[in-house]
Amino acid sequence: MKTGGTMRLKGKAAIVTGAGSGLGKCIAETYADEGAQVAVLDLDDEKARAVVKAIGKRAIPIRCDVSKRADIEAALRRTHEAFGRLDILVNNAGTTHRNKSMLDIDEGEFDRVFAVNVKGVFLFSQAVVPRMRESGGGVIINIGSTAAIRPRPGLTAYNATKGAVHLLSKTMAVELASDKIRVCTIAPVAAETPLLSTFLGEDTPERRHAFVSTIPLGRLAQPQDIANAALFLASEEAEFITGSIMEVDGGRCV
Repeated sequence: MKTGGTMRLKGKAAIVTGAGSGLGKCIAETYADEGAQVAVLDLDDEKARAVVKAIGKRAIPIRCDVSKRADIEAALRRTHEAFGRLDILVNNAGTTHRNKSMLDIDEGEFDRVFAVNVKGVFLFSQAVVPRMRESGGGVIINIGSTAAIRPRPGLTAYNATKGAVHLLSKTMAVELASDKIRVCTIAPVAAETPLLSTFLGEDTPERRHAFVSTIPLGRLAQPQDIANAALFLASEEAEFITGSIMEVDGGRCV
């Protein structure tokens, strides 16, 4: 269920990373529905194009590996050429390793997860700050996780990346406040996305039931739950909110 097309982001331009599927796709669709122009970034060019085709003229597709500075700079140039401005960055692109013992996580998996989840957030945020300063401000929204607040075994390296994102976001919020750049984090509980089976280790009814039983509101997150939070944080209604970590978790972290 979408928010109703109240045009809360009319006249704004946004970049959403990892927007070819899952949470990023829903955030991009919601932003466009609320009046924003949206650059849909994804490592998978075909997925990005499919999302843009569904959204329509408000969106453009851009292939981008967020762990590579050259890709980021190219994406920013393309966004500026298309929209002439940038008001919102959603650092959503992320990856994980399969749920397993920390002893079984190899160096390559560790490096890959940190490159996307932490380095990608840092590099993209670093790249947009000068542009946002020139335009008088902006909003950076980073997708963290309840895994950084209530970590559990099996996702040790992934949990650590999200802990880094939370602290990075708070630090940026303090440093960039004088530039009128707000930085906020959304911490979702496990959501119905393509990564769910990787988080669970194996997506079986038994594992789902066991996990859902730890969520007081009794269900997994839906992508629209996260998109609604991202919409609020990007809107003028949240103009006095920065450095916050919004838990969208059905009460799991209580």
